Amino acid sequence: MHDSQPWFVLGIVFMTVVVPLFMVMHYSTKWKATKGLSDDEHQMLENLWKESQGMESRVNALETILDNEVPDWRKKL
Repeated sequence: MHDSQPWFVLGIVFMTVVVPLFMVMHYSTKWKATKGLSDDEHQMLENLWKESQGMESRVNALETILDNEVPDWRKKL
């Protein structure tokens, strides 16, 4: 039993210091790598932005038409 005692102590030190440190470093690196948007998410965001710009121009056109056809339409809301 006396010969295995240093291995036991080294094993305990390894499991209480090295393994947790490795896990923290590993997962912090993974978190930093996935911090930003993926390519698909960038594409989806760009498409949504373009669609919102189109919808904004349509709303502005409709408001212009309503201003010309029914001048007091804003007061009725």
